[in-house]
Amino acid sequence: MGSHWFGGIFSTVLLGCVWLVLVGVEVEAYPVEDLVVSLPGQPKVGFRQYAGYVDVDVKAGRSLFYYFVEADKEPDKKPLTLWLNGGPGCSSVGGGAFTELGPFYPIGNGRGLRKNSMSWNRASNLLFIESPAGVGWSYSNTTSDYNTGDAATANDMREFFLKWYEKFPSFRSRDLFLTGESYAGHYIPQLAIVLLDYNEHSTGFKFNIKGVAIGNPLLRLDRDVPATYEFFWSHGMISDEIGLTIMNECDFDDYVFASPHNVTQKCNDAISEANIIVGEYINNYDVILDICYPSIVEQELRLRKMATKISLGVDVCMTYERRFYFNLPEVQKALHANRTKLPYDWSMCSGVLNYSDTDGNINILPLLKRIVQNHIPVWIFSGDQDSVVPLLGSRTLIRELAHDLHFKITVPYGAWFHKGQVAGWATEYGNLLTFATVRGAAHMVPYAQPSRSLHLFSSFVRGRRLPNNTRPSIDD
Repeated sequence: MGSHWFGGIFSTVLLGCVWLVLVGVEVEAYPVEDLVVSLPGQPKVGFRQYAGYVDVDVKAGRSLFYYFVEADKEPDKKPLTLWLNGGPGCSSVGGGAFTELGPFYPIGNGRGLRKNSMSWNRASNLLFIESPAGVGWSYSNTTSDYNTGDAATANDMREFFLKWYEKFPSFRSRDLFLTGESYAGHYIPQLAIVLLDYNEHSTGFKFNIKGVAIGNPLLRLDRDVPATYEFFWSHGMISDEIGLTIMNECDFDDYVFASPHNVTQKCNDAISEANIIVGEYINNYDVILDICYPSIVEQELRLRKMATKISLGVDVCMTYERRFYFNLPEVQKALHANRTKLPYDWSMCSGVLNYSDTDGNINILPLLKRIVQNHIPVWIFSGDQDSVVPLLGSRTLIRELAHDLHFKITVPYGAWFHKGQVAGWATEYGNLLTFATVRGAAHMVPYAQPSRSLHLFSSFVRGRRLPNNTRPSIDD
């Protein structure tokens, strides 16, 4: 069995190398040791996948796990896109790659995969990184490394990229797009600034950043937090009385995570009552989506029965199926993951990370301003069913940023279309700053609206505006 398995890998790798030579691509641009030959239960596909580790601090034994997927067609002509999930401390491989925009989803019994026909690798090569160390299969041999925050995370990501480009040198000059969601509203802008700082001081290699796009991003607490309660009220989830009490009694100016001040007892009571009324039977990340009942799912998974619960075409139990799949030894072996045999199971969000509880207070708008001033387009997109980081806050913040940049409106706020339907609403400022909603989407936009999100992403990486009419486009 073992020799047959090795022989299969050897022949596949050999064929891969021959193919590379035939099409004129340098073999050394693709690390054979990281090639994922096939994942358990995976449908056949024509593109290649790679996964493995990049050591960002050899002395400390700190290493980040990555999963890379080629574009499904003409990967040598398409850009490279990084995707980061948020948290802080949640997995980009588990979230972005295997629940949202990657080429595969777990199937109902948690033991196989199905193809995502709306994967973003139709438009770009995709790179997912478990960041920082302590997330997913990324780790450190120095326990104190798990006490971390935004600055250390961004610096490790810069080091990751420099070393990842050594594994994939053909991508060093490729267009690079930085994307993510939620707390990636902190990760991505801070990474972009670190890379721009590197470029300023480098006389040789420079990162070829071509765009930044973040979904439902945490940008500034004092606007994003009250937006949640505005959302509850506007969607009929709390009463007028409670909504008005929160709006009148709660002073969210200079709001901070760890110890909110300027908050009265009336305000605290109203917020507590609002949270109780909304309750635990609503998915705050998508208020129109049904919820999954984990105890039923886990029981059914143990019995190896189908555990797929479908709501509006979305598998609401996918998160549990994903966790089951990633903890299968054969899956970890195929991905070259968990090389140090971590003393805990893979989970979507880290249980070992002690992430700074004050970094969430950082105002990200000045960083976005500097990115735009470097002529890098910034797109902020919002699923309109998310109450955690609602569009109400993001839209206002982007308008304020545009005002600060003295940008004029270049595309008036209006509907954009996909497949003859309104896919959301969008506006653009100064040809560089775009805000767009995705109709019917959740906090995890590609998960709830895969087709619309692919259209948005394709437009973004191709430098096109979202279509403002119903005529079919190349992305439809």
